[in-house]
Amino acid sequence: MSTQVISLVSIGAHPTSGRPRRAEQDARAVELGLQLAGKDLQVLHAGDVAEPALRAYLGMGLDELHVLENPMGADALPALTDYLRDAGPQVVLTGSQAETGEGSGMLPFLLAEKLGWPLVVGLAQVESINDGAALVLQALPRGQRRRLKVRLPFLATVDNAAPKPRQSAYGPARRGVLHAEEVEVIDDALLAVATLQPAKPRPKRLKVIKAKSGADRMKAATAKASGGGGQVLKGLSPQAGAEAILKLLVEEGVVR
Repeated sequence: MSTQVISLVSIGAHPTSGRPRRAEQDARAVELGLQLAGKDLQVLHAGDVAEPALRAYLGMGLDELHVLENPMGADALPALTDYLRDAGPQVVLTGSQAETGEGSGMLPFLLAEKLGWPLVVGLAQVESINDGAALVLQALPRGQRRRLKVRLPFLATVDNAAPKPRQSAYGPARRGVLHAEEVEVIDDALLAVATLQPAKPRPKRLKVIKAKSGADRMKAATAKASGGGGQVLKGLSPQAGAEAILKLLVEEGVVR
């Protein structure tokens, strides 16, 4: 019996031209879903069914793609939550962050909270699914992996360490069917008053490695980062802990 898997997809943007395309991480979520469920994989999108970029996912070998008709500015969370609760999948795969729109990366966390499911962040591979649980590999910094056992059903964000998506073929992309489904449209009040601007990556401080041999350089490059300025908070009241966290966020420039 095949595992019931749903991959959530969004509309991506080419990093140079900005043209609509399939999102890179979402395409990896589809690839991983195809490896798990084959032709039984269901791919779901909340948005405009007329968007041409959706056919790039069909070109990966899908016969159909389900679209929950949601106009721009609507909140996709309620529609996705209701659909997944009714569909009852065992595994839901998605990218970690959208390439267009709000791009906050919060959708998987909010979905998992609404559904009451465990969430795996940075999924690299699903090793096995047996007896109501899955054995998965989670991608960690510096190429490390962590094996986790998670109960079904669960939701996972796919990391760039997951299998590279197959190319999209023109023929299957044209022949595939887009199934549109009308859902209740709920305006996103937070997005309506928000100001969107391009995200800018923070510069990373380079570490100068002084090593004489190749083995020493490899050891320094793969060693775990050790911070000297950390602080362990134990036995504090919730108020004192919150103040310490807020102070750190202000110092790092996250909160102004």
